[in-house]
Amino acid sequence: MKKSDVLTTVVSCVLFLFLASGVSAEMRAGAASISPMVGGYAFDGEQDLDNGPTYGLGIGYNLDERWGVEAAFNYIDTDFNTGNRDMNVSLYRLDGLYHFNITDRFVPYLAAGVGGIGFNPARGDSNYDTMINYGVGVKYFLTESIALRGDVRHVISFNETYNNLLYTMGLSFFFGGEKKVAVVLPAPEPAPAPAKEIVVAPPAPVLEPVPAPAPVLTPAPEPKDSDGDGVYDDVDECPDTPARARVDKRGCWVLGNILFDFDKSIIKPEGRPILDEVVAVLNNNPSVRVDLQGHTDSTGSDAWNQGLSERRAQAVMEYQVSAGIDPNRLTTKGFGESVPAATNETKEGRALNRRVELKPIP
Repeated sequence: MKKSDVLTTVVSCVLFLFLASGVSAEMRAGAASISPMVGGYAFDGEQDLDNGPTYGLGIGYNLDERWGVEAAFNYIDTDFNTGNRDMNVSLYRLDGLYHFNITDRFVPYLAAGVGGIGFNPARGDSNYDTMINYGVGVKYFLTESIALRGDVRHVISFNETYNNLLYTMGLSFFFGGEKKVAVVLPAPEPAPAPAKEIVVAPPAPVLEPVPAPAPVLTPAPEPKDSDGDGVYDDVDECPDTPARARVDKRGCWVLGNILFDFDKSIIKPEGRPILDEVVAVLNNNPSVRVDLQGHTDSTGSDAWNQGLSERRAQAVMEYQVSAGIDPNRLTTKGFGESVPAATNETKEGRALNRRVELKPIP
């Protein structure tokens, strides 16, 4: 194997890793994939074959979010070192893949598998060997269903033991699979405070029996819910919520993550009924002005999350204006990941943090 080929491979992989950035994404269990690829193939020096370009296609399936299987074919166009004779080489593989960083756009993986390699000279008999391969790769998601892909494999044949290097880049197209949707359950109403226990002291002894006065029972105070949003004042973090507004367990007017697709600021069709509820609330409260505040979880860079939160808040504002709400009643802000509503250490908490809050302006 030539040193220049190894150097080219290493430099290409380093550049690919450098250019990729950790923006949030998600591997989908049950997704199928098709991966066209191009690259190079370096032969063992004892095989007397020139290194050559390779073209291939992989068809894969994700067993779950981390494990996948893939059947792949590569064609290598090469020549003998002596005699300038053509040689066509075919490589068949069945591989297992294990993915890391499965919730990010940048997803490294390990790969290993078995298969066969066929040597078909222009003149002479063909030869087929059993082989194994192992290596590493990375997928960089451009969208939820399209990813750039780079891959390096060590290929070992067994009839006569040879060590080859396969390096490719290409695109992976994903179809189907399970897309997880966070479900936010309504918070239970707090139980009313128990009534105070009243202890009645026994009457003092008197010369003549005197009836004891009847005890006066003081009822426990009723918990207050001043803004009528179903969250009592002592735990309500947003006490000025307009009537009929949809709130979370903190008592804050919140639009959940179901408004937007992954990593997007375009409102989904199923999110429009929720925004229509906001329009109705604002129409029923014509004096209320609202600050639309966008938030994200901690996945991804600070700069990306800040921009995404601003774009989502702006999208909600544009929808309200298109529905007839006076734009002078609305303002927008983006807070990125800086003001979480829950912990970012769990998947459920991160789902609660991806939101748009509506704050009435005094």
